[in-house]
Amino acid sequence: MNTHYIKLSIAILGSITLASCGGGDKAAQQQGPPPATPVSTYTVAEQPVTTTDTYPGIVVALNEVELRPQVGGYITAIYIKDGQKVTKGQKLYEIDRTKYLAAYNAAKADVAVAKANRDKAKKDADRYTKLAAQEAVAKQRVDYALTDLANAESQVAAAQAALASSANDYQRSVIVSPLTGTIGISQVKLGALASPGTTLLNTVSTNDPIAVDIAVAQAEIPRFVQLQKSTSAVKDSLFSIEMPDKSVYKRRGRIVAIDRAVDPATGTIKVRISYPNEGGNLVSGMNVNLLALNKEIGNQIVIPYKAVTEQLGEFNVITVGDSSKAVPKIIKVGRQVDQNIVVTSGLKVGEVIVVDGVQNVRPGAVVKAVSPQEANQAAGAPAAAPAKK
Repeated sequence: MNTHYIKLSIAILGSITLASCGGGDKAAQQQGPPPATPVSTYTVAEQPVTTTDTYPGIVVALNEVELRPQVGGYITAIYIKDGQKVTKGQKLYEIDRTKYLAAYNAAKADVAVAKANRDKAKKDADRYTKLAAQEAVAKQRVDYALTDLANAESQVAAAQAALASSANDYQRSVIVSPLTGTIGISQVKLGALASPGTTLLNTVSTNDPIAVDIAVAQAEIPRFVQLQKSTSAVKDSLFSIEMPDKSVYKRRGRIVAIDRAVDPATGTIKVRISYPNEGGNLVSGMNVNLLALNKEIGNQIVIPYKAVTEQLGEFNVITVGDSSKAVPKIIKVGRQVDQNIVVTSGLKVGEVIVVDGVQNVRPGAVVKAVSPQEANQAAGAPAAAPAKK
């Protein structure tokens, strides 16, 4: 009897086990593969690229002169205010002129004396020459008279040279502006002693037009030489300036000079670009960034920047492979152009990449192309709750 009950229990348990296994297989079949991940895609293509090269620059005056006196003495007058506009020939400083005026007057008197001596010597020479023609005087006396006349002529020339020198000193005791521009802050005060050729009085420079100097790598020299020769470079506004406050000075600039040699220490060459500066926004010595459009790059592979992810210093994109499966690829990137980025290697024209919804895609997962809005909505939706058992 006991044996009969034991056999019956085993049969019942086996039936229950088979039933439960069969139900699990059926549930798995009903669940099926996971749904495709909604993403937006982009087909890789080439397009012309214009990038902006940035060069640190410094604003420089096209013409700048340090004012140093050519004669010495005490400063007796200052005719300008610091930082004011000046015109060519305008009086700026005056050095004590007393001794230079005295030297000038003395030189004038020396010229008058030398001319009087010359006139007397000439009369004597004429008189003796006539007497010699009548054989009324010795020929040697005529020679002496002619020698005295030649000496007198030389003394006149020397006196006139001394007069010119003293006149120059007298004139140079007043320092005038050598150009039209802006004067700086005076380096001397009234009554200061100025030494010829050494004392810096002030600096005057032009401010319109003005220039920006940049250092260009020697590999870029041919490009800038062509830009200097091109008449359209100014019209195309290839050179703009980023000011220290990050605003952009958009006046058109043109290359006015490329230095004669490459600096062997840096491997760069100096390029000078001139700009109009009517408002005086560009000030000599200012540090700026020069923004130069580079149109010579040509066609490049460009993709949306948001399609790129970075991990451990490597840049990756998700490509759509066979059967719409996600395949990650490592790429190398170049310059960023607005909202896009140049790809230098890792992608080919015609490949399809995931743009929106990248964060939801796993390698090997099946993706479905939808609009960017739908992909972003799916990416922002909360994760689905796990199915109840």
